[in-house]
Amino acid sequence: MKARNLSLGAEARSVASARIFGRVGESPAFAAAHTVALFSALPDEPDTGGVAERWRAAGKRLVLPRVEGDAMRFCDCDPAALRRGAFGIAEPEPGARTCPPGEIDLVVVPGVAFTAGGVRLGRGKGYYDRYLSQTEFRGATVGVCYAHQLVGELPSEPHDVAVDCVVAE
Repeated sequence: MKARNLSLGAEARSVASARIFGRVGESPAFAAAHTVALFSALPDEPDTGGVAERWRAAGKRLVLPRVEGDAMRFCDCDPAALRRGAFGIAEPEPGARTCPPGEIDLVVVPGVAFTAGGVRLGRGKGYYDRYLSQTEFRGATVGVCYAHQLVGELPSEPHDVAVDCVVAE
């Protein structure tokens, strides 16, 4: 999947990403959300560039993940003040305010592949599965991916957390 994602041309990636995040932004879960958790995209993921500012301008509190050891926390941030953190991913600075899981209304979740039913194949470290399984977290989840990442079935373990819906373009 990673190779296939990277083989998308810049224009195709940009168009698909705009459609993906446009559809998320039109969803009832997004409309109802006060606090939205977004990710900083890796080169093989739908591009989140510009999404944070558009959603903040729409009145959403936006939080981004920061990895600390085996834990992932979502933090308030200024998109202009991100730094390279774990795995080379842009993340909030260490002093950024942590957002408690119970305050997040919607988490936008990346993945290597998804099924239409929400089963997700991540990158293998379990950060999102551990985060989404916290009892404090009660928000909605939406997986985002390119159309070819939507597959018929995926293996699933008891600790895997499915997303509520998937937006693929």
